[in-house]
Amino acid sequence: MRNELLSLLVESGLEDDCYTEMLDYTVELFETQGLGSDYYGYHNINHELEVTYVSLLAANFNQISQRFSKQDLKYLYVSALFHDFDPQKSVDKPHEESVLKFISMDRKLRQLVDSAGLDLELIKVLILRTTYPWSGQLKENAMSQIHHCFKKSELTKTDEQFQEHIMYLGWYLSVVDRVSGYTLGNFGKAMEMAKMNAHALAWRPSLIVRSSVAYFEELLNKETEMLQLVLKSLPRHMRKNFFDTVLSFMDIRQQEITIQANYAHENLRLVPTIENMQTREDTEFSKTLQSIFSELPKPLQFGKEKFEESIRNPEIVLNTLRVNDCQGEIVGFAKGGPLESYKLRPEIRDENYGLNNTIFLEPLALKMGYWGLKGGSEMRHMFIMQANAKKYKFLTSFALRDVIRARVDKEKAEFVTLFDPERWDYYRIKI
Repeated sequence: MRNELLSLLVESGLEDDCYTEMLDYTVELFETQGLGSDYYGYHNINHELEVTYVSLLAANFNQISQRFSKQDLKYLYVSALFHDFDPQKSVDKPHEESVLKFISMDRKLRQLVDSAGLDLELIKVLILRTTYPWSGQLKENAMSQIHHCFKKSELTKTDEQFQEHIMYLGWYLSVVDRVSGYTLGNFGKAMEMAKMNAHALAWRPSLIVRSSVAYFEELLNKETEMLQLVLKSLPRHMRKNFFDTVLSFMDIRQQEITIQANYAHENLRLVPTIENMQTREDTEFSKTLQSIFSELPKPLQFGKEKFEESIRNPEIVLNTLRVNDCQGEIVGFAKGGPLESYKLRPEIRDENYGLNNTIFLEPLALKMGYWGLKGGSEMRHMFIMQANAKKYKFLTSFALRDVIRARVDKEKAEFVTLFDPERWDYYRIKI
């Protein structure tokens, strides 16, 4: 993406060294703050560069139509590069005030902005306009700060028409911010982005598709004018990527509703099933479980390299979730084994490690559409029964923070290690 951005900078007439320095400085900042490509959250360096790329790509077309000037491109470029940089984030979604504080106080960035001949107050306005959702108290707070920035800037404090133009640029950037990633790849990329967003924001898996559909519907219905402007300014294959993604999410949501309706009308039952070793040695059985396993967010795919081998390992405790009876279609599974068999995050210091008294339950895996129907809970309870039969004293696993809190009273669950911003924490219960 860096090389593509460099080519686009030349095409945009932004050839001064300061723009390349800004790009490299941005990458360096994100990487050193743990927000690089390896950070499993939506708002990482990839997102930052994608927004910058698409904002310039579409704006180049609009510059031809006299909608945006070369100076506008400069403001869009710098604002897009830094719009989500929040190094102290406690949750994945950036806090705009933290972003503004950083760009105001970072000496090197200030020097680069001055070299480009740009007004920092207007960059702040563009970043504030990317606040999402642009409604309610969030909008009111952002607008209050925007008015303050306009008053501080010599370019806008007495020029209402120019203020309106800057707000228009901000609106443009906010829509690019929301669509860029979905124009740059196929549905597989889009679904991975949705999983990253859900994982980093501590959403329950049942919300992934539902929230994605609501997100796109709001974009299509409430941002129609600007969305059309952005999309028609992009190459045909990028427009196709976006609409293919929207339609795919809507198709999956329709399937989810059908499953939920069948479950509600008792036309579908979910049956947790303990699988015998003969079944577990079957290749087709392993392939079925692996396909469900691959739907999990990447940080939750424990033992991916030896997945098939683990299915055949008698030390591994395993049960599945089947449809209607114990011979029905497999739609989920629960799997785990001795804590000592797993390499967990280095921050975890489990006092029972090495005592061979603890079983680790890997994150539950269900097919898309079957989350939220209590099948996961039933598999988990069956897993605890199996662990008890094997004389384990403790169970550890990862779960959402609010889920663990709910188990403190019911199961005497205790937090072992907390993780931010994802709030997907490591906990223990006594069996």
